[in-house]
Amino acid sequence: MSLRCIRSSRIALIFGVTTIAATALRAQPATVAQFDADVGKAVKAWKATGLAIAVVRNDTVIFAKGYGVRELGKPEPIDADTRFAIGSTTKAMTALALGMLVDEGKVRWDAPVVDYLPGFRLSDPYVTRELTVRDLLTHRTGLGNADLLWTGADYSSDEIFRRTSTIPLAYPFRSGFVYNNIMFALAGDIVHAVSGMPWNAFVESRILTPLGMKHTVTRLAATEGQPNVASPHGEIDGTLHVIHNRSVDAVAPAGSVWSSVNDMARWMRFVLDSGRVDGRRLVSDTTFRQWLSPQTIADPNTYSALVLSKPHFFLYGLGWFLQDYNGQAVAMHTGSIDGMSALIGLIPDRKLGVYVLANEDHVELRHALMYEVFDRFGGATGAKKRDWSAELLAMSNAQHAQAVAAQAQVLARRVLETKPSLPTAQYAGTYRNTTYGDAVVTMNGDALHVRFSRAYEGDLSHWQYETFRARWDNRQSGDGTVVFQPDGTGRIASLQLLGNKFTRISPTR
Repeated sequence: MSLRCIRSSRIALIFGVTTIAATALRAQPATVAQFDADVGKAVKAWKATGLAIAVVRNDTVIFAKGYGVRELGKPEPIDADTRFAIGSTTKAMTALALGMLVDEGKVRWDAPVVDYLPGFRLSDPYVTRELTVRDLLTHRTGLGNADLLWTGADYSSDEIFRRTSTIPLAYPFRSGFVYNNIMFALAGDIVHAVSGMPWNAFVESRILTPLGMKHTVTRLAATEGQPNVASPHGEIDGTLHVIHNRSVDAVAPAGSVWSSVNDMARWMRFVLDSGRVDGRRLVSDTTFRQWLSPQTIADPNTYSALVLSKPHFFLYGLGWFLQDYNGQAVAMHTGSIDGMSALIGLIPDRKLGVYVLANEDHVELRHALMYEVFDRFGGATGAKKRDWSAELLAMSNAQHAQAVAAQAQVLARRVLETKPSLPTAQYAGTYRNTTYGDAVVTMNGDALHVRFSRAYEGDLSHWQYETFRARWDNRQSGDGTVVFQPDGTGRIASLQLLGNKFTRISPTR
């Protein structure tokens, strides 16, 4: 056995069902009260619109509370039952659903995907043939980030999967780690194919109902008209606004669930009890161990908080990031979608878990709160070891300052008093990308207008040479850049938009 395999085996044992007795220390009222005060102080320091947090230890919810408001400018407060988008913390549920089907003999982790979805294709025939269920759940397929297929285009799940087959692989199969939502959506299709139940129905009946997660729903549409639902918030032109919910339904198994910290506390208790609820197993011990065992090396640049916590390893299981903290094995994952943030963090050997939800984009206070919980409730003293909130806020502010400085450099490098090489009308036309579809450039009075789906449509203004700036009508998409490429014969051959090349197929007047 190779050294790498030996290390992997040892780490796998860490993440199995706990064999170390969890701490018997009860949460002291003074410790909980101080934690509450510190969370409230941190929420104000980060200027977070709203946040909810739950802490579980020894199968007991020792803390669950909300802070701030559901929507900016309105008085309704957040509480432990307020529903938010949980984003990619949905992924562990999808992996568990497949694990249940493994227990039933209907799925094998290492069976080819085409055994269950014969029509599935990637651009490489070898990878298409060899890709397994396990590969879908571990971000090692070779496929690069293709989220534009669902965040920027208006395609159904079936059309997204069809178009994925046109994307050249970004790295050799199983040789790296590139986070990929579309492959998790495909995993949900396997659940449907082998169980006869759509992914959302399976998760609802086999996971949410047995766990008593009565306020949790699997689709954004199910929250409409319901009480106690948080609104998403994000910066638009430098000011915080309520923004539109971005639907994740096209790749639902990757992140479409909405829940509250009270309901997610039930989920944490289930995980910390090795897949049991009220003493009854929902998944076998063998499958549970697989679910929380390392499968591949993850990218340590995924989270800036790792610079401060300095784990010795950072891996990925089946829908879980796996790392160490102060000698303890940690299973965690974040969820981020426009205007919403989530985080789950578990120390299985301590039977300790924390879940954070926020109604603002990438509120990295969530990582600070995870480490605060681990410090306060994971040992024998309940001591606050360091001010994680202050440290991460300082880092976040520094990163923001760097981003502002980088933007200033872009502005400074702009070459003024240039003009396009061709008359404006020559840039109008239909431009096509085989994977992502059409971008249509038209004349809007004397100016150009571009449309690539509902998310990316707006007027263009000349920036320099053949580069134009796009001001998207959907302001939560911000601004963009369109770079045209002349063909040398008085025509435009292509354009670059959102990091992709679109080739001109016809003129538009």
